[in-house]
Amino acid sequence: MPASPSADRVLILDFGSQVTQLIARRLRESGVYCEIHPFSMSADAIAQWRPRAIILSGGPASVTTDDGPRAPSQVYEMGLPVLGICYGQQCMAAQLGGKVEPSDHREFGRAFVEIKEKSALFDGVWQPGERHQVWMSHGDRVTQLPPGFRVVAVSEGAPNAIATDETRRFYSVMFHPEVVHTPDGARLLRNFTHKIAGCTGDWTMATFRLQAIERIRSQVGKGRVICGLSGGVDSSVAAVLIHEAIGSQLTCVFIDHGLLRAGEAGEVVRLFRDHYNIPLVHRDASELFLGKLDRIDDPEAKRKTIGATFIDVFDEEAHKIGGAEFLAQGTLYPDVIESVSFTGGPSVTIKSHHNVGGLPERMKLKLVEPLRELFKDEVRALGRELGLPDTLVGRHPFPGPGLAIRVPGAITREKLDLLRRADAIYLDEIRKAGLYDAIWQAFAVLLPVRTVGVMGDGRTYDYACALRAVTSTDGMTADYYPFPHEFLGRVATRIINEVRGINRVTYDITSKPPGTIEWE
Repeated sequence: MPASPSADRVLILDFGSQVTQLIARRLRESGVYCEIHPFSMSADAIAQWRPRAIILSGGPASVTTDDGPRAPSQVYEMGLPVLGICYGQQCMAAQLGGKVEPSDHREFGRAFVEIKEKSALFDGVWQPGERHQVWMSHGDRVTQLPPGFRVVAVSEGAPNAIATDETRRFYSVMFHPEVVHTPDGARLLRNFTHKIAGCTGDWTMATFRLQAIERIRSQVGKGRVICGLSGGVDSSVAAVLIHEAIGSQLTCVFIDHGLLRAGEAGEVVRLFRDHYNIPLVHRDASELFLGKLDRIDDPEAKRKTIGATFIDVFDEEAHKIGGAEFLAQGTLYPDVIESVSFTGGPSVTIKSHHNVGGLPERMKLKLVEPLRELFKDEVRALGRELGLPDTLVGRHPFPGPGLAIRVPGAITREKLDLLRRADAIYLDEIRKAGLYDAIWQAFAVLLPVRTVGVMGDGRTYDYACALRAVTSTDGMTADYYPFPHEFLGRVATRIINEVRGINRVTYDITSKPPGTIEWE
């Protein structure tokens, strides 16, 4: 288990809720370092991790069934503050001698709790006699509290909406304080971590930067590291951080697969080779990749083809460099979380929309993953801490397979050229309108259809282009960006006038709820 960057750390045991990552986000926003681990984490591993407090997340299972997951019993015997959320409350109640039953008044969505008594959990936030909005999602409820617990808040469907044992510092809530639909939820979590658990809230990017540099130096020693540089935020921040730690022991390898946006390959070379003076190998392998992708239209087959080809090319370049013992990757914390089955232990599969392929064993390189404890917005904060330009730090996420999955169907040079030009116009208008930083991700897609149109006095039979833009904080949930009609009209007019071969532009207004695949 990697060394944690903070002594004030909180352990989140996950029972499979779609919004467990939001618990971690709320804690880190208040300056408290935390990690998410499966509920099946062993008692020894928990003790070695040395948490200051433990949170039990929500989950889809039912405590009333024989196979409903449980927390390790040692969680309640360590003398630590414990907070149970939704399923976590029910799990805590069942394990400590209470009773949980199916509810005849299920609550899903907005609800209200009535505060009955004082509690350290909502000290300075809620007072007895008040009524406050929360977000519920439960079909079972606690009908009998364990010995030592008392009710401090109720709701219409949960007679024990908040129940606590203040002596043992056990707290449980039936609602989800981590979601924005519980307006005071972040303050409740802060009370738990800062006032009850005694966390100082001093975890910052400056602290992380210094500790990460020390960990990199300790891990690598005098060894050589190669980093697969894509030009995106994650690999770029990882490369600059590692270079700050070990200098010329790092060599970056940038493989241009011919599927990048307009001008991006040149930007990568100029920034890392010329500005940062980081040893950089630039391999233009676009002809090879496009040849391998010829006539492949299935998106998953594209990913696998790109991944396999990338590994072969990277392996070639690594052998040319010679002597490398370590491979640096920009793995993020959501990648780590989603590569683990939190209801059945570790999994060897990372979702294919995160990576285009794994490394073959023949490369025999040890991994250096300095960002694996960070969320995306934290990586951006680290990039600013390292002095990277805002044009790079604020760049929208870009998938490993690049434009290959934004050209549904077979890929051709003509289609890629059309898409690059349309995409560049779209982003140019977004920047001119001052909207780029307000949007999490925006891109164009060249649809696999051709439509009949009339332009001037002639008919056309050309491609249709779709535009997508979503808002998000961390990529775990997202909603479409509500562009004014005037903006969309301006973009569509420019694309149709300036990109010969596209005669129709549409805007995608779908959203991404929790638990769905990442926007690409």
